[in-house]
Amino acid sequence: MRRLLAQMPYSTLAILAVILGLSPFVPEPHLFEKIRMLFQGTLTRPLDIFDLFMHGTPILLLLIKWLVEKFAPMDESSSR
Repeated sequence: MRRLLAQMPYSTLAILAVILGLSPFVPEPHLFEKIRMLFQGTLTRPLDIFDLFMHGTPILLLLIKWLVEKFAPMDESSSR
């Protein structure tokens, strides 16, 4: 997992996070809608759960990549 994250550039993850996290832009981004549904307890349909996963994955990957690099940097021997 660490190698896969190391191979993903921040720029690609950031672009995906913005595009998928905020699409569709009008009337309300799906990610915001699905998070609201999750907190209200109405996120029950499989399609809605998939939407939350799909729109939130790039943001989650970006966060995990940053946390891994900040708190557990790879040494040269483990990157081969």
